[in-house]
Amino acid sequence: MNKVLIINASVRNERSHSRKLTQLFVENWKKKNPDDHFSYREVGREHIPPIDEKWIASAFVKPEDRTVENQEGVKFSDELVKEFKEHNIYIIGTPMYNWSIPSGLKSYIDQLMRINETWKFRSGKPDGDYEGLLKDKKLFILSSRGDTGYGENEKNEHMNFQTTYLKFVFGIMGIKDIVTISLDNEEFGGEIFENSKQKIYREIEQV
Repeated sequence: MNKVLIINASVRNERSHSRKLTQLFVENWKKKNPDDHFSYREVGREHIPPIDEKWIASAFVKPEDRTVENQEGVKFSDELVKEFKEHNIYIIGTPMYNWSIPSGLKSYIDQLMRINETWKFRSGKPDGDYEGLLKDKKLFILSSRGDTGYGENEKNEHMNFQTTYLKFVFGIMGIKDIVTISLDNEEFGGEIFENSKQKIYREIEQV
């Protein structure tokens, strides 16, 4: 049995296309894997606090050396990391905001990027050689974007700080099995967007 964590990042609710993608994905997945367990983490419409000075003062201290005071700085982060580790499949539904990701998703990732929890320096000292500590995990990125051409070798690839960033940062944590499904042309609407939706919906149903 898989444990699947669905992470929604859009600040919109019913009007969110990325939420429609995650909903369709879950419905399709449940039909094929009825015994799997599903959990949800809302990072778009619920506040995920950004890291602050108290967080930094705690996160870079070994757990056994933390005081009661600086342990408080990573209390919520510890909850998120524990939840994330307990799952083996992740579904991230996210829109592209200003060629990147929503601030809530960025705060969530910052809370997960914990040295010696989700990643470490391979040599034990800062040298740019990172080792991910999350093994045997799979990530699906379901993105929605207003324009088109952000894929690999496409004209706007250099402007894509959304899926490229997500693949990189979760790769640092050790997640290498990553599938990206992107719904483009939202800004244009009409037939061009409808064609994009039908194509992506079919792609999700084939997962």
